Amino acid sequence: MTNMFDLSGKVALVTGGSRGLGRAISLGLAAHGADVIVASRKLDACEQVAGEIRAMGRRALAHACHMGHWDEINALAEVACSTFGKVDILVNNAGMSPAAPSSLDTSEEIFDKVVALNFKGPYRLSALIGTRMAAGVGGSIINISSVGSLLPHPSFGPYAGAKAALNAITVAQAQEYGPKVRVNAILPGAFRTDIAKAWPKEKEQNLKAAIPRYGEPEEIVTSVLYLASDHSSYTTGTLIRVDGGRRE
Repeated sequence: MTNMFDLSGKVALVTGGSRGLGRAISLGLAAHGADVIVASRKLDACEQVAGEIRAMGRRALAHACHMGHWDEINALAEVACSTFGKVDILVNNAGMSPAAPSSLDTSEEIFDKVVALNFKGPYRLSALIGTRMAAGVGGSIINISSVGSLLPHPSFGPYAGAKAALNAITVAQAQEYGPKVRVNAILPGAFRTDIAKAWPKEKEQNLKAAIPRYGEPEEIVTSVLYLASDHSSYTTGTLIRVDGGRRE
């Protein structure tokens, strides 16, 4: 096998695909043959990544979408399927994790935004795309959750709760859309993305993990490729940790 993860002829939709882990995932899927729809809130950022994908010889579509708004999600699903005729791979990557000062001091506005982006949006998009996949040739849905859903902390309680809910619907929708559609989740730990620039320098030094460092964005791509490809044909409803063996 010259390319175990050959995705030629496949169409992938990546939310939050313009930066950080999403950008690495979008480019990684394209490098292995997939055409890619890059979605995030800022169209210009999506266009930049789409341009890089087209330079690889792949087709790409940039689309602005707020994953917390169902009407925009409906439009995203429609334009993706009408432009490419199908979606074979859906990566629900868009998310946000603002600090929670305390449970009492967390505002309703912040709570609703966190739940909408990390749970409501993926739930809706997976329903729209998963239904189409199940009615067609099948496909793979990959939810980007967080190890924080298993190791929650008061400083990101709403985020941990929303990602735990994402874990739950991963299992539920694997049952709903199987056997033709596989639904799995990847639970990243701390990665060296744009947001890491705002973290205290000592955070990485104090990580409690078997591999005590930040992950690089490219280090999540292999797990995505496995779940996107036919080599994971018997893997569904599974949570895969990519966190360096975090203990807390």
